[in-house]
Amino acid sequence: MWELVFVAAGQGHIIAGVDAVKLKSGIRKAAVFGWHGANQLLWPAVCINCRESICETDGGLCRNCWEDLLECTGGDYCRRCGRDASKFALIDRACGNCQAGRFAFDRIARAGVYAKSLKDMIVAFKGDRTELDLVLGSLAASALQGSGFSSEIELFVPVPLHWSRRLVRGYNQSLMLAKKLNREGARISTDLVRVRRTKFQPTMQDAAARARNVKGAFAVRKGHKFAGRAVCLVDDIKTTGATLNECARTLKEAGASKVFALVLGVAGQSLG
Repeated sequence: MWELVFVAAGQGHIIAGVDAVKLKSGIRKAAVFGWHGANQLLWPAVCINCRESICETDGGLCRNCWEDLLECTGGDYCRRCGRDASKFALIDRACGNCQAGRFAFDRIARAGVYAKSLKDMIVAFKGDRTELDLVLGSLAASALQGSGFSSEIELFVPVPLHWSRRLVRGYNQSLMLAKKLNREGARISTDLVRVRRTKFQPTMQDAAARARNVKGAFAVRKGHKFAGRAVCLVDDIKTTGATLNECARTLKEAGASKVFALVLGVAGQSLG
C-alpha cells in the first residue's frame, strides 16, 4: 500500500514538473511573440530592395522581388561566356554566341541575368547599400556551388577598383562578395591591382572599345603567389567580358594555371 502511495506521489511530482516545463515554455513563446510584435510595430520590416513592408519571416525581400529574383536566376547558361543557353544548344561546351570568341578565363559561373530585382540590388550594392551583401553573397555562393569548378579553386581574387574610386566609394563590392564565399582550403588574394584609372565601362557599349579601355590596366604585386594556382575572379557584372579577360590574362601571365570567373549578373540579355 505504501508503495502505491509512493508511486502515486512520484507520478504527481513528475506531472507537476512536466506542467511547469510546459508553462515556462509557453511564457517564453509568448514573450518572444510579444517582442516580435513590438519590434514590428516600432521598426517595421521592409524589403531590402524596394522598401515595401514585409513580414520578418519573408527573408528580407517582398514577394514581388523574390519572384523577380527567381526569374533572373533560373535557367541554363553557357559555362564559357555566361549567357543564357540551353544545354542542348552547346557545341564543345560553348554556345553559338561564343563559338568564335576568345576568353582568357577558363569557365564562368553566374548567379543570374542582370535584370529586374537582381539588377536593382547590384546597382544599389555598388552605391551605399552594403547590407545587400547578405542576399547577393548568398546568390554568389549558390552559383559557385553549382559551377562545377568549386573544388579546384585555391585563390579567390576580387576584381580590383582603382585606389581613387575605392577612396570615393569606401569599399570594393567585389571584395565584399568574395568574403561571403566559403571553400575549404581557398583564401582571398588582393595581389591583383588596378594600376590605371579607366573610363566607366557602362558608358561603352562597343566590345572593342571596352577591351581597349582596360588593356594594361591591371598588374600583380611583387611577391604574389599565383604561379601554378587555380584562381577564381569575383565580380558583380559581366557585360562583354573585357574586364574579366584582361584580369585573367594578367593572372595567367603571372603563372596562374587556371582562371575561373564568378559574377552576380550577366548583362546584355532579355528575360522575354
